[in-house]
Amino acid sequence: MAVVFKPGWSKPSTILFASEIPVNERAFSFALAQAKEFGADLILFHVYDTLVVSASETSGIRYYDHTAAALAEKHQLEPLAQRVRAAGVACEVVVRPGLPADQILAFSREREIDRILMGTHSPGPIGKLLVGSVAEAVLRSAIVPVCIIGPEVVDGSYRNFATRTILCAASLQESSHVVAGFAADLAAQHDAMLILQHVIRPQDRAEYLAGRSLDQIEADMLALVPAELQGKIAVQTIVVPGDPTEELLYQSRAQYADLIVLGAQGASAFAAITRHGVVYKVLAHAPCPVLTLSPAVLADCGSKAETSHEAYMAGIF
Repeated sequence: MAVVFKPGWSKPSTILFASEIPVNERAFSFALAQAKEFGADLILFHVYDTLVVSASETSGIRYYDHTAAALAEKHQLEPLAQRVRAAGVACEVVVRPGLPADQILAFSREREIDRILMGTHSPGPIGKLLVGSVAEAVLRSAIVPVCIIGPEVVDGSYRNFATRTILCAASLQESSHVVAGFAADLAAQHDAMLILQHVIRPQDRAEYLAGRSLDQIEADMLALVPAELQGKIAVQTIVVPGDPTEELLYQSRAQYADLIVLGAQGASAFAAITRHGVVYKVLAHAPCPVLTLSPAVLADCGSKAETSHEAYMAGIF
């Protein structure tokens, strides 16, 4: 299938960093590094849901001062903006009241944004499976790629935030042509090694193999790389049976991956409630940033929508 990507998706000119207050320093460092690498503008975007309460000196009546609230939030982000500008990166601070996910998605549609970057954490007694409802809503619905910096991402400063190895979850399904093609485009931009990994669940092994060996499927997966990039980037294919999450996380560490690329289709209702989907677990435990492509991005590239009641489909999570 013919796949067409917007140039800014792999080489962004404007990056939106969804910032909390206080800022997630690890996520910010990756956002600044990506902006410097691509010469991109960086927008520090913050959504607040608390209001500054002021009182009129003459009437004594209490009222909500929206202007004062916005100024107060901007004031807290200004030192961050100064650090960005000191690094030679153009920076804009934008604050809005409302629900964070709604405002992030709305702003990305209003402006020419090429990539959204945000951090997430793992609160709650359940442990490291909770990756945050805001990140979940954004990565499932964004019209641009979303880069998530999870709680176990290793600080990238020791290697100057270089992207040398990209791990892409893929399969021979049609939708994986988009995911793998995008990962190949990123590999070309970064001059990085691309690893295409297809994990076959034990119950699906007979269907996927169909008389073929794992080596044959690995060879077939090379066709996922766009023709114009074949021979121009280093590609390795890995096909293994097992649990998709465990195998993806294992390879991310074994291969010292600097970036994981995933397609993010809608999760099943059970997965959404229990956080048992592949995306949840990968974001919670990945040692490197995870770049996700939402159903809207996949469709924009020509991929047909896929529906499933399962929490996992090969190449699309």
